[in-house]
Amino acid sequence: MADINKKKAEALKIQGNEALNQQKYQEAIEHYTAAIDLDKDNHVLYSNRSAALTHAGKYVEAIKDADKAIQLNPEWAKGYSRKGAALSKLYRFEEACEAFSDGLRVNPDNAALKEGMEDAKSHLTGPGNSQPISSPFAAPDMMAKLLANPKTREYLNQPDYCQMIEKLKENPNDLKDMVDPRIITTLGVLLGFDITTPSAFTGEDESEEMETDSPPPQTSADSKSASSPNPNSPDSSAPSSSEKVNSKALEEKEKGNAAYKKKDFEVALGHYSAAIELDPTNITFRNNRAAVYFEQENYDKCIEECEKAVEIGRENRADYTLIAKALARAGKAYLKKDDDESALRYLNKSLSEHRTPEISKLILEIDKRMKEKERLAYVNPELALEEKNKGNKYFQDGKYPEAKKHYDEAIKRNPDDAKIYSNRAACYTKLMEFNLALADCEKCIALDPKFIKGYLRKGSILLAMKEPTKASSAYQKALEIDPNSEEAQKGYRDAMMAEGNDPEAVRRRAMGDPEVQAILNDPAMRLILEQMQKDPNAFKEHLKNPDIAKKLEKLLECGIIAIR
Repeated sequence: MADINKKKAEALKIQGNEALNQQKYQEAIEHYTAAIDLDKDNHVLYSNRSAALTHAGKYVEAIKDADKAIQLNPEWAKGYSRKGAALSKLYRFEEACEAFSDGLRVNPDNAALKEGMEDAKSHLTGPGNSQPISSPFAAPDMMAKLLANPKTREYLNQPDYCQMIEKLKENPNDLKDMVDPRIITTLGVLLGFDITTPSAFTGEDESEEMETDSPPPQTSADSKSASSPNPNSPDSSAPSSSEKVNSKALEEKEKGNAAYKKKDFEVALGHYSAAIELDPTNITFRNNRAAVYFEQENYDKCIEECEKAVEIGRENRADYTLIAKALARAGKAYLKKDDDESALRYLNKSLSEHRTPEISKLILEIDKRMKEKERLAYVNPELALEEKNKGNKYFQDGKYPEAKKHYDEAIKRNPDDAKIYSNRAACYTKLMEFNLALADCEKCIALDPKFIKGYLRKGSILLAMKEPTKASSAYQKALEIDPNSEEAQKGYRDAMMAEGNDPEAVRRRAMGDPEVQAILNDPAMRLILEQMQKDPNAFKEHLKNPDIAKKLEKLLECGIIAIR
């Protein structure tokens, strides 16, 4: 039954390939999806569907398929190429470079990966070759941010405002509308802070050390007061009871901030709690109280407070950056509890609310650490030996694909055993996958520089790849380990003979000779060689000078010059 399904999947894949070539991307996606339903472990199908999804503009789905292809076969270079291409379409060039780089570690000579890497790097024009800051008006989530903010959501009902936004989307450098207060407010919303509020610049409520959050309060009373005259200016009208409560809550928060800066956390906690009692709808007060719990290493209370802050924030339509901050702090609290899985879940939620470089970097670090833990937990040298022996048996029977699967598993079980990489390199050679075989040889040599088989396999692979100069170097390394190795001696002779039949290879090797380099860098010898090109008879004249004759003989011997 399994074989029948695989045949059907192969037929569907061919249909998908034909549709893809004809630019019928949706049809191709459907064929590949049907094929995957029949053969869920086929990495090629996910890779092909990723390509179709990218062409169809479904880049996020394309990345997921590329990741699945890589997961199923980490040695499949196209998986990394597909991922990098989709990331580039999303203008995530730094991540694209990482994907292409991972692929080049698997296949250093892959042209598509090299080309993709160069293209992605060309877009890293920010400081220190980082991702440049794009126009906030061109961001794909711009409208979502504007709809999420109460002020800008109201602006979207105004036709002239919508026209200005459209103009800025088309031409972000058109600054004539930037004098409009609504556009200034919009810019602040898109960048994640309120430009109209002085504290957004002075940071009176917020600092990295304090980890306190205090943008304008999110209550309806405060939003009304924001549009009212300055309370410090003369006003005959008496403040409302809600304004008095809000003012007292802000006073308590300020006292809490002052105590926090002094690291007087118990006092800060009391003031923040008082502020919450006065105004329980303000997410900032709860974020600040969570920061105190974090500093007190009361991580369970911190997480509980953050979750409550998110709940309050959503009920009162708080700014998404404040919700993101609460989720991020909960994630960091889980980190302190050594719960990477929960930390990653909360940090990803934070990133979905508001993307920041700090959280993005932290997520990558946690993900990398979790994968490394998972890899180390899988290591078992005894099981690795069993898998290697199974691979050896299949190799001897000429069943190379089956042998490779067992060598793959053996490497996962014991990634520091150089001999397994050497065995898999031999298997790749039989499968004519020379680049992968060469990569395994390099890994084998890196793990155990004294293991002679690593160099012997490398030499034979390079000979098969028509690289006699590099092959001779590999065999020389083997002879340094064991001068009596017959295989190394024969390999070296074969490499030298192959090199002799390739004039270009001879020239490359000669150019690495310090004596040849010295001759060619001698200004007098360069003049003589130029003269010989114009007048062949000059060669006989120069042979009369013993020193020049010796140098010319060296160049003739190395194949740098020839006499016709």
